[in-house]
This record gives sequence, structure tokens and C-alpha cells, in this order.
Amino acid sequence: MNAVPGLSLPSVPLDRQGRPLRDLRLSVIEACNFRCPYCMPAERVPDDYGLDAASRLSFDQIETLVRGFVRIGVSKLRLTGGEPLLRKRLPELIARLARIDGLDDLALTTNGSLLARHARALREAGLRRLTVSLDALDPELFRRLSGGRGEIADVLAGIEAAREAGFASLKINCVIQRGVNEDQVLPLVEHFRGSGHVLRFIEYMDVGNCNGWSEQGVVTSQELRDRIHARWPLRPLDANYRGEVASRYGFADGGGEIGFVSSISAPFCGDCHRSRVSADGRLYTCLFAAEGADLRPALAEGELAFSQHLAALWTRRNDRYSELRAMDAPRSKRHVEMFLIGG
Repeated sequence: MNAVPGLSLPSVPLDRQGRPLRDLRLSVIEACNFRCPYCMPAERVPDDYGLDAASRLSFDQIETLVRGFVRIGVSKLRLTGGEPLLRKRLPELIARLARIDGLDDLALTTNGSLLARHARALREAGLRRLTVSLDALDPELFRRLSGGRGEIADVLAGIEAAREAGFASLKINCVIQRGVNEDQVLPLVEHFRGSGHVLRFIEYMDVGNCNGWSEQGVVTSQELRDRIHARWPLRPLDANYRGEVASRYGFADGGGEIGFVSSISAPFCGDCHRSRVSADGRLYTCLFAAEGADLRPALAEGELAFSQHLAALWTRRNDRYSELRAMDAPRSKRHVEMFLIGG
């Protein structure tokens, strides 16, 4: 893209806490084929929610947006939803994004129910990493946790199809809620041990406003580690990079790796270098943000001007919600819904 007269390439910006911007989570669609109670409960979100294609960023807008983010330091991009595999012609978009210089990591998070039919096309388009959300192996419980719309057999078939397509190691994300799916912890670990995939347990978080979150529903990472360690001894592993959200552990017997994301019990705001953009082009600088900034007007000005606009927004960022929660300090009680920004 040609340079805009009078505008210079912005340097890597830092927010008010001294944090750079490295990681972008981009929602490509607000619709989902599940209605998980902790994210998109059926009684609060209608069936046709997010299906209006006119409200979403186009592929051209998305490419300009990602190029602008890369200009100011982003090297990791994760495509999310809703359920991103509902976005039509998604491999075409991935192929365009995979060609962007400076974007070193292109990943996607999915509930896995549609993955079997799309895995090979995603891989051939240039996608290199996949994360599958999976909160239970028991078929009846899985169906209930998906709002009565998912089958565990479809998700497991999708994981196998991804392996066959060349995704050697998937991340399998699991949210454990006390009194809901605690009994799935050891079966999940047993199933994925030795598979090459990395199971990650995520503490139940107060994201959004419609899930009725309560701290009593949280099972801490420490409690889960102790429970798993008693059955399969674990040893801590070094982080892959600064700011990695999951604490890594390896099985002492060589059975692979497991991770724990502890936003409630051990906040990691100090190293958070992530931003999120909704399918309709709003920037959220925190998973727990109340408001987003509309990026569409700046996108219309072109890649370079857009990157300068982003840099200015990032330098005003001061988010550290989870740390404030841990200190019981004043903070906003209203949050963007998880299904708008992919968690």
C-alpha cells in the first residue's frame, strides 16, 4: 500500500502500564451453533443472533485491519467467534492473512463441531494452530453444556481430522465449574495424555453479563493441579515466552504437557499484550472491557493512517481488571459479552 503524505510509520507503542501490543484476537462472526450457558445462554441470546452478514467487517477490511496491527507490533493473530467456522469462505480469508509479512503465528479457536469438514482446507490455506473448546467427554453432559446443540462425537472426529490434516498438536481448552463438570477433569486428562495435544484448564471467569457468574463456581488451578498430580505426577515447565497466559506442566512419566489459565486466582494483567476486535470492528483492550472503540472510520483511511490510530488508542490503555478484582478494588461491573470477542 502506498504511503500517505505527511504520515510516518508509528513506532511500537506501549500502554500506560508499559505493555506492548503483540497479540490480536479477531472475531470473524458473532453467531454460534452452540448455546453454552457460561458464554451464550439460549434464554438470553436468540437463535438468529449474529447472522446479519452486513454488520461484519469484510475480508478487505479485515486484511487492512490486520496489516495495521502488524505495523505496530502484533505478530500473533487468533481468529475467533462466536464460532468462526460459520463464517463463509473462511479459508479464503486465512490464505490472505497468512501472506502478511511479520505475522508469525496464525491460529483459530473453535468448538470443534464443524472441524471435521473444514480441517484440511484450513491447513492448506495456511492456518498453523488450532484450539478446540471442550468442557466434557460424557455425551449427555457435553450436550447439556452446549445448550442441547452439540455432540461430543462430532468434536472428537474434528480433532482427529485436524491431526490427519497436519495439525500435530492442538490446544484443548476446558472450563471447569464447581458442581457442573468437575467429574470430567480426570477423564479429560486420561483421554488426551500421550496424544500430543495440550489440555488446558481455564478458571471460570466473570466475562460478560448474562452467565450469572459467581465466585463459588470457580475451581482454582491449584485445586485442579493437586487433583491431577495425585493421579499423574506433574512437574513445572518454563514458559514458552513472556506473557504466556497458561502455566505449563509436564507429566513426570513423559505423557505430554498440560496447562492452567488462572485469571481468577493468579491474575496476569502485568504481562497482558493482547487486544480483541469484534466481528463488527470494535476494539476491546481487555477481555473484561465495558466499551469498545469503533475502528471502521479509521479503517477507511488506509493501512498506515489506521496503524497510527491504533497506536494512539493503545497508548491510552490502562486495563488491569483481574488485578483489581483480586484486590477487591473498584472496577466496572459491566463487561463485553464473551461471544462477541471470542474469550
